[in-house]
Amino acid sequence: MNRSLSGRPEVTRRDPAGDCLAVDRPILQAPIGSLASVDLVVAVSRAGGIGSLALTWTDAASAARQVGAVKALTNAPFVANFVLAFEPIALSAALDAGVPIVTFSWGLPGPLVKSVHSAGAAVGVQVGTVDGAHRALDEGCDFIICQGVEAGGHVQSSTPLRILLPAVVAKAGAVPIVAAGGLADGADIAEVIRLGASAAMLGTRFVASMESHAHPAYKAALVAADSDATVLTACFDGGWPYAAHRVLRNSTLQNWESAGCPPSGRRPGEADVVARGQRGDVVRRYDDMPPHSRLDGDVLDCCLYAGTGVGRITAVRAADSLVKELWHDASVCLGRPGNG
Repeated sequence: MNRSLSGRPEVTRRDPAGDCLAVDRPILQAPIGSLASVDLVVAVSRAGGIGSLALTWTDAASAARQVGAVKALTNAPFVANFVLAFEPIALSAALDAGVPIVTFSWGLPGPLVKSVHSAGAAVGVQVGTVDGAHRALDEGCDFIICQGVEAGGHVQSSTPLRILLPAVVAKAGAVPIVAAGGLADGADIAEVIRLGASAAMLGTRFVASMESHAHPAYKAALVAADSDATVLTACFDGGWPYAAHRVLRNSTLQNWESAGCPPSGRRPGEADVVARGQRGDVVRRYDDMPPHSRLDGDVLDCCLYAGTGVGRITAVRAADSLVKELWHDASVCLGRPGNG
């Protein structure tokens, strides 16, 4: 699509830009790191939403296998996400394997946009500010993911979504916007659509799904959590320093805070191994790795990512029925009950 904003040259955009989000149920499963299983991505996309693979820390061969596995099970659109705080080593492999949509976060993709478009895929860029949206548009993205400070996991934004979203929508013009940050139910989805979003992205809600790789104790903690249970912190920085993240409060965080939030090298229990994997991998107390289903140990002392909408998650659900129910409820809120 072609568009121009005042004071900026016209940018030529691909015709499929809006089409990549034109699904039956405009709900995206956020790329929830190591917890995003192929089964989860397939279930979300088959249900009329858009599932997301997290491929930043995946080698090229594994990325190609995951993309191929999803494509073998569904023809519906899905995403491969790359965090640009790290080298996107598997991007070419994912594109060669035929991923239809690529999203970037924690940075601007620059020439990678052309590479993705050359492979026939669409590009989404996550932003946390209006200026970030301006720059993403200049680089030729097909859609923008507008993340509010309410998001779980690593958080780019410092602005509440309900404040940031209308401003980003106004800046973007005809370019579709995906709203993200603290969204957990149909009413949340309806609200951001009223504010101009074309789709909603949910992360924590899909961590607490049957298909996610999250440890059962972690899923249970999300279901049990109150709406005020999360905190934005820098506590769990092992593996990704200097990146703010929103998590559930737990004993690791509380002990660190009670010690005065000391820096790395002086934190209480810093050398503790709190969980171990079946293949000999270990998770230390301040690592940024959330507990997956193959870990044993004190998994609730690990990093428990969660957005502010966690209090509205009341059960672990199958992803396909979850997508359908979320959009049904959103449609009712929007006065479109026949669209669910």
